[in-house]
Amino acid sequence: MTQHVNLVALLLCLGLMCPVVTGIFMDKLASRKLCVDDDCVYTISLARAEEDYNAPDCRFINIKKGQLIYVYSKLVKEDDSGEFWAGSVYGEQYEDHMGTVGYFPSSLVSEQHVYQEANKTV
Repeated sequence: MTQHVNLVALLLCLGLMCPVVTGIFMDKLASRKLCVDDDCVYTISLARAEEDYNAPDCRFINIKKGQLIYVYSKLVKEDDSGEFWAGSVYGEQYEDHMGTVGYFPSSLVSEQHVYQEANKTV
């Protein structure tokens, strides 16, 4: 029994001295965004993807050419950054990805229908 206690104590000490989890720093995409409401939950528009896009990290979503996307916010373009919008894919054939909100380049989509003007800066 004493050996088990000593082993647990040793493992705890090693765990505290050598942290396993490390974070990855991600650049901020923008300081401001345009939305319809304060929480950016109402749909601005419906857009269609003109090209495929593979997400570089977890903040972005994958889109396929022809896919419809609900747009919820539009990041305000800054100096060297590209312009990104936040949205989620739409359509039964993309059921696994529906509800997942992420960013994508606005240059790869065309707005099909504007529901409301994005005139609130958050």
